[in-house]
Amino acid sequence: MSLSDSLSQELTRLVGLNVAQPQTVKLPTTNGLDMSIDLTTVDSLSCAFRELRIDVPHLAGASFAVLKAWADDLSQRITYLLENLGPLEFDPTTQQVLIRSKSPDQRTGGAKYYEILLQCQSAGRFFLRRYYSDPTQTGRNQVDLHLTHETLLKLVDDLVATVP
Repeated sequence: MSLSDSLSQELTRLVGLNVAQPQTVKLPTTNGLDMSIDLTTVDSLSCAFRELRIDVPHLAGASFAVLKAWADDLSQRITYLLENLGPLEFDPTTQQVLIRSKSPDQRTGGAKYYEILLQCQSAGRFFLRRYYSDPTQTGRNQVDLHLTHETLLKLVDDLVATVP
């Protein structure tokens, strides 16, 4: 069973979830990948989540070039979110790549943007989060991502398909 199939079953099971503190759903290992998602709301068509994580143990000891290629593949493949994504920072010392929205959503008076962090220090890791930055305050706040079930499942399939 694929990660998206497992997630689809979990979303169906969790319809009606509406919590302030995220409920972490850990999916069974598939193709050597472990996925966790911190859900806050699930209804019959959509969901909200705070963070999506994928562990990729087979990337332990991978070269930084492999991580950069993963970032490029993700940015080119995931084109259906609210903003287009692109690599922003490459740090070969810490073995990390930061991907962000190219043009953050500015409709709320601040900026909302996606952020993906790829790591391959001890093993491969993928983190997807969304942030809100208010120009009248310092810093930023993590906010929920809102996606239809269909879009989330496509995202998971695309993430799995791009893993080196």
